[in-house]
Amino acid sequence: MKLQADCASCFGLCCVVPAFAASADFAIDKPAGQACPNLRQDSRCGIHTELRQRGFNGCTVYDCFGAGQQVSQVTFEGHDWRDSPGTAKRMFAAFPIMRHLHELLYYLTEATAVLPGAEPMRARVEALAQGGYDEIMAIDVGELRQEANVHLMRASEQVRAGLISKKKELRGADLMGAKLKGADLRGANLRGAYLIGADLRGADLRRADLIGADLRDAKLGGADLTGALFLIQAQLDAARGDASTRLPAGLVHPGHWRSPTQS
Repeated sequence: MKLQADCASCFGLCCVVPAFAASADFAIDKPAGQACPNLRQDSRCGIHTELRQRGFNGCTVYDCFGAGQQVSQVTFEGHDWRDSPGTAKRMFAAFPIMRHLHELLYYLTEATAVLPGAEPMRARVEALAQGGYDEIMAIDVGELRQEANVHLMRASEQVRAGLISKKKELRGADLMGAKLKGADLRGANLRGAYLIGADLRGADLRRADLIGADLRDAKLGGADLTGALFLIQAQLDAARGDASTRLPAGLVHPGHWRSPTQS
């Protein structure tokens, strides 16, 4: 199952289902279930190459983990939400649940690489994602996340073994704007930490657990993130790094990152 967005196989669900409010992330207000005015009839974004310049930063850091094409092509077998109000209502209800499933699958796939015992949980979530509409709507996402998190925590502890310390236990910590330049954060637990605008230039984040960490505008120039656990592309897209930032395999430097001399 593909866990990366394939927008050509989706009906623009991320441009319709979520609500957003005029802010630093979005230039306009949009209620849930209403198509963004920039969504074209072919389900493509009309300003995709200019999103940041046009005030839609929030769109550039959104990741459905492939849930959009799964709902569009598998759950609803290629039927567009525009086909009928009933189709739209059902599809819009299924999409957020599917996104939760695909996000869990992304993390569980990574966890399985270091903790083979997580494979049954991963397989179970994948099977749920392949189910029909009624099966998907019956899923208790909160309960499923709790069950999956047991495996994610075990994988995290295994990866960070030998580096765990009270000083690096920063789960959910408020580190907004923190001066952490050159900090030794190897094996740190930064789950859900608020690192908005933090200065992490040159920091050592190898084998750190970054699941859910808010890296918006965090300075990552020269930081070493190789081996960081549960880091996703959207977190990097929201941050400010440069060509000298070292990343885990499978992740790429966002196009808007500057060169080392400019960061």
